[in-house]
Amino acid sequence: MKIAVVGGTGLIGSRVVEKLNASGHEAVPHAQSTGIDVISGRGLDEAVTGAGVIVNLTNSPTFDAASSDFFRTSMENLLVAGREGGAGHFVVLSIVGVDRVPELDYYRAKVLQEEILAAGQIPYSIVRATQFMEFIDAVLSWTTEGDTVRLPATPIQPIAAEEVADAVAEVAVGAPLNGVRNVAGPEVFALDELGRITLAHRPDGRSVVTDPGAGMFAAVRGDVLTDEDARLAPTRYADWLART
Repeated sequence: MKIAVVGGTGLIGSRVVEKLNASGHEAVPHAQSTGIDVISGRGLDEAVTGAGVIVNLTNSPTFDAASSDFFRTSMENLLVAGREGGAGHFVVLSIVGVDRVPELDYYRAKVLQEEILAAGQIPYSIVRATQFMEFIDAVLSWTTEGDTVRLPATPIQPIAAEEVADAVAEVAVGAPLNGVRNVAGPEVFALDELGRITLAHRPDGRSVVTDPGAGMFAAVRGDVLTDEDARLAPTRYADWLART
């Protein structure tokens, strides 16, 4: 099967390409570095023509209100190119609980992406994943002031990027879900606790202070970013930390 992986050079995309090719498919990575532009549409027709499946792993360059324009334009351009190119399955990666955090611009933008996909003419699948373990360091940096990291106690359920890629690759070669599959890590942590665990393993002089109003995750209410009924990946955070 020929599969066009748009955003195929990034953290998840490069892994998806590798896994699909290792299993005997022809997965081709596409990105700005390979000559495509999902906003202008440059190169999209050539990229997706003849591909039975399109996997869209592109991401907005910002997390603010401008992200809606990115996801709207990129999805519309890819759906047109995919329909004209004969694609029979369109896969996107989204976020567990994304439709339950309307306070965040970026989450509203991802919901818009899902809605555009579902309203399109190509059978589709949405893989929603919990927060990536690989992003925890970035989350800590967002609210660092000197030697203090301020974090809310928001429940999250971190998953390794490798296992997100496993889920995307599996869905890509299966029948379209015309719906959503949730995947998550095996453990739930309060974000401030996870910050302390991370800094205990990688001490750099910073310490975590619990602050309910700090950072993007302060807008999240309750445990909407977790799902213990999701397909649970096996890697625990401590084991992932030990390997990195």
